[in-house]
Amino acid sequence: MHLTAERLDRISASPTIAISTKARQLKAQGRDIISLSAGEPDFDTPQFVKDAAIAAIQAGDTKYTDVAGTLALRKAVAEKFRIDSGLDYKPEEIIVSTGGKQVIFNAMVATMNAGDEAIIPTPCWVSYPDIVTLADGVPVFVPCSQNSGFKMRAEDLEAAITPKTKWVFINNPCNPTGAAYSAEELRPICDVLLRHPDVWVFTDDIYEKLAYDGFKPATIVEVEPGLRSRTVTMNGCSKAYAMTGWRIGFAGAPVAMTKAMDKLQSQSTSNTSSVSQAAAVAALTGPQEFIGEMVAVYKARRDLVVDMLNQAPGITCHKPEGAFYVFPSVHGCIGKTTAGGAKITTDEDFVIALLEETGVAAVHGAAFMYPGHFRISYATDTASLTEACTRIQTFCKGMV
Repeated sequence: MHLTAERLDRISASPTIAISTKARQLKAQGRDIISLSAGEPDFDTPQFVKDAAIAAIQAGDTKYTDVAGTLALRKAVAEKFRIDSGLDYKPEEIIVSTGGKQVIFNAMVATMNAGDEAIIPTPCWVSYPDIVTLADGVPVFVPCSQNSGFKMRAEDLEAAITPKTKWVFINNPCNPTGAAYSAEELRPICDVLLRHPDVWVFTDDIYEKLAYDGFKPATIVEVEPGLRSRTVTMNGCSKAYAMTGWRIGFAGAPVAMTKAMDKLQSQSTSNTSSVSQAAAVAALTGPQEFIGEMVAVYKARRDLVVDMLNQAPGITCHKPEGAFYVFPSVHGCIGKTTAGGAKITTDEDFVIALLEETGVAAVHGAAFMYPGHFRISYATDTASLTEACTRIQTFCKGMV
């Protein structure tokens, strides 16, 4: 008898984690590795957030909470949505989960029946298609080219919608491209969605505060309040507050949707960590100035990386509006052979040879459903980024 369930055979382990693991193994062997593969801020969690967690532990706030999160945190989330985006969610419309990934998992598993479709613009975060597949759904990919700034066009969304469409994903700003939608750019997408009243929207705004050059990413319900009754607005503390390990994701959604996610969560993880929730209240309600300081550092890194990568033969790198990734094309390297003798026929060949020959770890574009590119995270120190980009330039110059 086969041990694992068929549903597990339909998905793959996270390719971003796989690359990070390989990089760590090479590092353990004594290799000089610069890992640009992980989507994690290199900044430390702010001290006042840590202090709030310590205070919660000392005060004995270490018991179970409501499945959907403490009332204090749900109120803080509702206030965050109001201040940042003008969204009016009540505490009973908020759910707190163990990271943003659980919010997505809850929403898909709680709503999708076999054969239901979820439209996913690509390049996309690696977990969306697999979570949809685990929920018995069918991912429907809408390619968004570098020519359109890696953003989905309204007409492409319209063409992808069928009677089986249950969900449309919007990731703004996007992992892996850093592409972000303004209110003006979301307007035509909202107009398409208004014409299809049975289609729900899942907007993943986890990178919302990481945007550059005065760009303001918008969110669906902010642009079109008429879509509120069928939108899940997801966010969290991981990226903007450098709290990845605290595992705090949250969402605002209509009460019926929140209840469905709560029901599922009650039979899986129950509440997320009570101590992390106390820390998240402090993060959302405390001083926010450090975010601007962090964004200024990321912007300088983005500009450095885009500039240096565009000097590497065979690579073209679009300058993104947000997040902390770039997603350069390697089409000019395909068909060539590296100085180490590796033949480059795919983007995966490129990143494997890059890691083995130069010690720079990045993630291939096919992992994000968009071959011919690779993802670099610039959430690392400037000296390491400069050295990594120099190695990439040398690597590309050595190809014949």
